[in-house]
Amino acid sequence: MWFLALLASLAGAAWALRRRVFAVTVEGASMAPALLPGDRLLARRLPGCRVRPGQVVILEKPAYPGGWHWADTALARPADGHWMIKRVAAVAGDPVPPELASGGLVPAGSIVVLGDNRDASIDSRELGFIPVDRVLGVALRPVRSSVRS
Repeated sequence: MWFLALLASLAGAAWALRRRVFAVTVEGASMAPALLPGDRLLARRLPGCRVRPGQVVILEKPAYPGGWHWADTALARPADGHWMIKRVAAVAGDPVPPELASGGLVPAGSIVVLGDNRDASIDSRELGFIPVDRVLGVALRPVRSSVRS
């Protein structure tokens, strides 16, 4: 009987961890050289309001033209592939980075994200300010691909 209780406890812990931690595979070169296509990234679900400059975030990819396709990020699943990986350059109240033409301060409820490889990245330079509620999680650490040179 104790075995079943232990098994149920382990299953519950695994379920809870799965709801807080997820993995994504890097596609594209926008975060090179830090992250390369095929790299796996372990991330923790975190409300966007708690991100800090310098953190790598997984965020919902906007639908084109403009706007976001999920009404509720609680339903967003990174496995669906409707996400992108970027580095937070500024948060609400910070000065807008010089890469963006707007100047001033980042408005409340928004962040600025940039790819590490600016030449291969679609980021806040094109998309503008990103609503913090579109952040799905924050990268914990990369789990390197075996295909690195």
